[in-house]
Amino acid sequence: MKRREYLGHLSVMATSVLLPLSFKLDYMKQKDNLGIQLFSLPKLLEDDFRGALELLAKMGYTELELFGPYLFSAEEAKESWSAITPMLGFSGSGYFGHTQDEVLDILQEFDFQVPSMHTDLASLRTKMPELGEAARTLGCTYVTLPAIPPEERGTLDDYRRIAEEFNNIGAAANKEGIKFGYHNHGYGLQEIDGVIPLNLIIENTDSDKVHLEMDIYWTTAGGADPVAYLDAFPGRYHLMHLKDMKKKVRFAGDGGDPAQWIELFPYMTTAGDGVLDIPSIITKAKSSGVRHFFVEQDMVAAPEIALKRSFDYLAKI
Repeated sequence: MKRREYLGHLSVMATSVLLPLSFKLDYMKQKDNLGIQLFSLPKLLEDDFRGALELLAKMGYTELELFGPYLFSAEEAKESWSAITPMLGFSGSGYFGHTQDEVLDILQEFDFQVPSMHTDLASLRTKMPELGEAARTLGCTYVTLPAIPPEERGTLDDYRRIAEEFNNIGAAANKEGIKFGYHNHGYGLQEIDGVIPLNLIIENTDSDKVHLEMDIYWTTAGGADPVAYLDAFPGRYHLMHLKDMKKKVRFAGDGGDPAQWIELFPYMTTAGDGVLDIPSIITKAKSSGVRHFFVEQDMVAAPEIALKRSFDYLAKI
């Protein structure tokens, strides 16, 4: 082998060794960040957006996950949100009355990163350029669907259509320089004609177009095991919601509508105070490729206490 060829081979070999090591070091550093889904404290955000973010920064949180709808969201999404806000007791969402530039200034003031923003199916279908612009402005990587509307997931054929559409949405997101994520609730975890709908979605979507966000609470409430899903689909889950359960509970029905979700809110508790084996779940999640962890204690009472307790517990894992 000629000297030039030999040196070229050495260069390729060195690159193949060093790049994974560099990636691993960056990945490990990223794990020091602990985020929070803002649905944990919407009333505080509605009353004083900047003050609520200052509170989270003082607790130690460094990453945020927003929830919609936003000013640019599809009208259908805004109407759906208005229909459920009487049950929630607040109406704020998105930027909570602030402009995007004002939000960006506040994020920079407290050194927050925003890896993910929850959105809705109608906006993913019709407002991808607007979502892409907002995500790029905020430095956001994932635009994440928190739930499939009930009317879109009645049968296995519906789930097959959704899986195909997810691939298309993911491709459109990639063209905008962002990634599409799907967050599971408790529906789709029980067999329909011998098929588990969530598995159908995962198995029929491309890993480079559709990324998953696991909610360990809703997964458990739907009768599934978070660790088993991480084992079964390594590399597919990039995001995770962390919350604990006072005792093991299941949905009264299929877990498919907001009324059933709200019914189980009282069983949520501070991370480490419940029955879920959170250390084992996090250990498996890290080895499976989860990149971002978000505390989510939906509309928790006394967030200034509960969210700090969750952070302190999780920071030790």
